[in-house]
Amino acid sequence: MPDPCTYDYAIVRVVPRVERGEFVNVGVIVSCASADFLRARIELDEARLRALDSTLDLDVIRAALATIPAICAGGDQAGALGQLSLRERFDWLVAPRSTSIQTSSVHTGRCRHLEGALERLLDTMVRLPAAEDMSRGEP
Repeated sequence: MPDPCTYDYAIVRVVPRVERGEFVNVGVIVSCASADFLRARIELDEARLRALDSTLDLDVIRAALATIPAICAGGDQAGALGQLSLRERFDWLVAPRSTSIQTSSVHTGRCRHLEGALERLLDTMVRLPAAEDMSRGEP
């Protein structure tokens, strides 16, 4: 079993109307420099976004969100940002913005399997609870 490692993460949010401050969590970015790990997973729930703003241009949102995993992967396909170090790319992605795509503040966790941590964060912070969990009164 691998040794535990410490990682940083941020939740990716779409804020359809910045002036209202309402948002939908749509993804997670996880970074662990000691494991050379920087990944993002995006799961866009378009119906939830439409409930906040029916005039939202989802094509623009999808395109903006698609850049996040590309920047995490680095390399030429991510442009100039892809040439930065892993930590520099993470810091750039989580920098505060007042646009429709924002991130939460950075949090820290500890785990043995980073992919598993990424999946757990998606389950708890992005995906809606399963119907059976709601019927039992579980969050």
